[in-house]
Amino acid sequence: MAVSWRSWLANEGVKHLCLFIWLSMNVLLFWKTFLLYNQGPEYHYLHQMLGLGLCLSRASASVLNLNCSLILLPMCRTLLAYLRGSQKVPSRRTRRLLDKSRTFHITCGVTICIFSGEKNYTFKCKHSRHTQNDQRKKLLFTTVPGLTGVCMVVVLFLMITASTYAIRVSNYDIFWYTHNLFFVFYMLLTLHVSGGLLKYQTNLDTHPPGCISLNRTSSQNISLPEYFSEHFHEPFPEGFSKPAEFTQHKFVKICMEEPRFQANFPQTWLWISGPLCLYCAERLYRYIRSNKPVTIISVISHPSDVMEIRMVKENFKARPGQYITLHCPSVSALENHPFTLTMCPTETKATFGVHLKIVGDWTERFRDLLLPPSSQDSEILPFIQSRNYPKLYIDGPFGSPFEESLNYEVSLCVAGGIGVTPFASILNTLLDDWKPYKLRRLYFIWVCRDIQSFRWFADLLCMLHNKFWQENRPDYVNIQLYLSQTDGIQKIIGEKYHALNSRLFIGRPRWKLLFDEIAKYNRGKTVGVFCCGPNSLSKTLHKLSNQKNSYETRFEYNKESFS
Repeated sequence: MAVSWRSWLANEGVKHLCLFIWLSMNVLLFWKTFLLYNQGPEYHYLHQMLGLGLCLSRASASVLNLNCSLILLPMCRTLLAYLRGSQKVPSRRTRRLLDKSRTFHITCGVTICIFSGEKNYTFKCKHSRHTQNDQRKKLLFTTVPGLTGVCMVVVLFLMITASTYAIRVSNYDIFWYTHNLFFVFYMLLTLHVSGGLLKYQTNLDTHPPGCISLNRTSSQNISLPEYFSEHFHEPFPEGFSKPAEFTQHKFVKICMEEPRFQANFPQTWLWISGPLCLYCAERLYRYIRSNKPVTIISVISHPSDVMEIRMVKENFKARPGQYITLHCPSVSALENHPFTLTMCPTETKATFGVHLKIVGDWTERFRDLLLPPSSQDSEILPFIQSRNYPKLYIDGPFGSPFEESLNYEVSLCVAGGIGVTPFASILNTLLDDWKPYKLRRLYFIWVCRDIQSFRWFADLLCMLHNKFWQENRPDYVNIQLYLSQTDGIQKIIGEKYHALNSRLFIGRPRWKLLFDEIAKYNRGKTVGVFCCGPNSLSKTLHKLSNQKNSYETRFEYNKESFS
C-alpha cells in the first residue's frame, strides 16, 4: 500500500529535517576549513610543504570538534527528562524528537570514527612525503600530538568494537566499562592540540606569500628578469610579454623580511568545554541525588526467570513510562543498569517497582543476593521473600517515548515478552485514576512465547478490565494477548483469569488487519503507536504506521528497543 505523506511527515519529517541541518553543519564546516588551509595566505608555506593532505586533515579535525561536542548532549538524560515534561516543551512533535537522542548519539559516534580514520590516513600520507620512516616513528611516539593521537586511536577502537550489537548482547559489562573511557578520550583530545606542530605565518604585510627576497637574488647574482624566467611559468598579465617589462612596471612582491611563524591557538577546548561541563555537572547532580539507598519492601520471583522489586525512597517522583538505573555495590562497584518502572509512586502511595528479566551475569548475581534458592515452584506461585537486603541505589527517573501514550486520545501499545514493562506503569496509572489524562481508548497487544509470561501482570490486567466494566467503559481498554507457542496453554485456564482467557489468541497478530480495524473505528483521529520489543516487530509496526488508509486516520510511531 502507498505511503501516507501525512503520516510520513509526522513520523519522519522532523527527524529528517534535523538530520539535514546536522549534515549541512558538517559539510559547511569541512569546506570552510578546507578552503582556509588551501587558499589562506597565512598557511601558504605550510600548504606548499604538506599539500592536499593538510587541508583534508584539518577539515576532518574541525568536523571531529563539532561532533565531539554534540555527542555528549544526548547523554544528558536528566536534562532531556526535564525538557520532556509537558509544561517545559508544549509541542508533542518536539517532545517526540527527544526520543531520537540515542540515534543522534550513535550518528555522531559513527561520524567521529569515520573522520578519525580519514584524519589519521591523511596525516600518514602528508608526512610520508617529507620524513623518513625513523623520523615518522619519532614524530608519533616522542611528541605530544603524535603520542596522544596514537592513544586516542586505541581508545576509540576499544569503544567502537565494544559498542557492536554482538558484544552488547553477549557481554554488556565490556560495553559499559569501555564506553566510560570517553573521559580518557576527551583528556587526550584536549592535550592533542597543545603540541603546536602546525604553525601559521604572522608577518603577511612584510612577507607576502610568494614574494621575492632581494638579498637572496643578489647574493646569487640573479637578476629579476632571470628569476622570473626560471620560477614564473604562468602567463604574464595582458600587455606584458617579457619578464623585463613585467618587473619594470612594479608587479613584483618584494620580501621585507624573513617569514615568521606562530603555533595555532588550540580551539578544541572551545568546542567541547561547554557540553563537557554540562555533562559533568549533570553527572554530579545525579551522583548527589542517588547517594541515598532505597528501602526494599519486597522481592517477588515470577515465572520465566523474572524478578520484581518493590521499594520506596523519600521524595522520589516519576511519571508513567519512565525508567531508572539500579546500582548494587554488592554486585558491582561501578556498574548500573537501566530498568523501566512498572509501578510509579502516586499521591496516595510511595511504593514503586521494576521487573527484571534474569539474563546476563549482573542480573544473575543480583538475583542470588535478593532471592536465595527456594524449593517452591515459582512456575505456579510467585515467591515473596522477607529478609535483609543488600544496599541498592537508584538514579533517575529518566524519560522515554512511552510517557506520550497518555497524551493521545487513542493509543496502540504493543509489547513483546518482557517489553511489557513500560506499559505496566501506564496500566497501573489508569487503574488508579484515568480521568486526568487525555487518553480515552487504549489498545493493548502483548505477544509472548511462554504462557506463564502472562502471569507477570495477569492480576493487573484483570483488575483493569473489571474496573472499566464496573464504570460502564468497556471500550476504554482493548486487551489482546497472543501466544506464539501452544505448549502448555491449558495452564492459564481458570476462574481467576477468566477475563483474560477470552482475550487469548494463538499465533501472531495479523498486523495489517489490526491497523485497518483501528483506523476504521477512529476515523480522522491521530493514534499513537508505541512498541517495545524485538527489532523485527518494531520494523513491521513502523512500516504500517506510515502507510495510507482510507479512513484519514494518522498513526504516529514511537518505540523503545531492547537488546
